[in-house]
Amino acid sequence: MTRIRVAGFAISLDGFGAGPNQSLEHPLGVGGLALHEWAFGTRTFQKMHGHGDGSTGIDDDFLARGVENVGAWILGRNMFAPSRGAWPDDQWKGWWGPNPPYHTPVFVLTNHPRASIEMEGGTTFHFVTEGIHAALERAVAAANGKDVRIGGGAATIRQFLQARLIDEMHVAIVPILLGRGESLFAGLDLAELGYRVTDRRTSEQVLHVIIGRATGG
Repeated sequence: MTRIRVAGFAISLDGFGAGPNQSLEHPLGVGGLALHEWAFGTRTFQKMHGHGDGSTGIDDDFLARGVENVGAWILGRNMFAPSRGAWPDDQWKGWWGPNPPYHTPVFVLTNHPRASIEMEGGTTFHFVTEGIHAALERAVAAANGKDVRIGGGAATIRQFLQARLIDEMHVAIVPILLGRGESLFAGLDLAELGYRVTDRRTSEQVLHVIIGRATGG
């Protein structure tokens, strides 16, 4: 059965999933790169990006769980490109080079149509202009029984949470303060929406929290 999941999404202690002022020089906003330092050296992250062995342990365990059984991804426009508005041209193909780390169909939410882009390694980017429900319908079909992972950013995850479409969410809480940026939980009452903390573990670097949707929620 297909589950809709968020995994490995890092936020600061004050709740921001990215820093302010995203740009080509700052893909995760100013200061946002520090949210992910706990993951960079892990075996799973290194393998996803075509490198050698990395570290094992709690952080790697959570990352490895996050990539298991994923058949499709959904990303917001900001996760794919620094540009806003109409696509300036067809040259931009993501932040990741010719072989992105997804290796599945990826559905990018946008207000501006664009032809699909087939990349190396099995990744194909499809651009969806009809909203989150249309993207989810296409992603579930493409996943063929596997899970659909919502990759972010924060605004995209908030939309799926508000619609109570996410079954499970793994958040890594990093002990830094960004002060401003993209808030993950702004405007949401997760308890009212039927979400509960179902598990938590602490590594040397971050607090890992699993949030699940209550039965019937």
